[in-house]
Amino acid sequence: MSKIYLLRHFKSQWNLDDRFAGWVDNPLSEEGIKESENIAQQFIGFDMDVIYTSPLSRNHQTVCRTLRLIGKKYPLFIHLDSGKMQKWGNFTDISENDLTTYVSEKLNERYYGELQGLNKQDTIKKYGEEQVHLWRRSYNIAPPGGESEKDVYKRTVPFYKKYIEKDLKTGKNVLVVASHNSLRAIVKYIENISDEKIIDLELPFGALIKYSFDGENYSHLQ
Repeated sequence: MSKIYLLRHFKSQWNLDDRFAGWVDNPLSEEGIKESENIAQQFIGFDMDVIYTSPLSRNHQTVCRTLRLIGKKYPLFIHLDSGKMQKWGNFTDISENDLTTYVSEKLNERYYGELQGLNKQDTIKKYGEEQVHLWRRSYNIAPPGGESEKDVYKRTVPFYKKYIEKDLKTGKNVLVVASHNSLRAIVKYIENISDEKIIDLELPFGALIKYSFDGENYSHLQ
């Protein structure tokens, strides 16, 4: 029986500034760093074998801080995109102090298009709360020039099945550190949430969702 933990990154600077971050790379805020201090106890009994994350620095920082706080190995970041895995090989000789951490843009946050960088409250004043909520949380509606949750699902879930679920089927315990909408897509797949109900799923900063996997079915862990 393998385990998978899904961890949303801690609060970034643009999250603190209430701006649409999307694919824009910005670091964790001081508030987010302080919030991370409470994560260690949630990993008791979880012996992770591999980590998956996106290229965004707020996710990388969350990986690094989490491993430091729980006293695990150091992350060895290996990029899976653009044929880099083939270039660098399989890393069969990595140090016992390294923990393989695969990086892929498939796990990036939703691309917010024309909204990226805008203040969320100013955007609500301009377009209305209901419209902005649909852009942020609905399944089929995309913000101007950006991705819908369906678009995120179509890039994230095939990657999940190809790499992450494959690792789970071999008995590995996996930690996924990513952003809100890529994790929402994964949870939608795991829990078979309908297109209509996914709008209700919210994962706060630092949220940790735990599952066991028996090779076919997922079960929630406390």
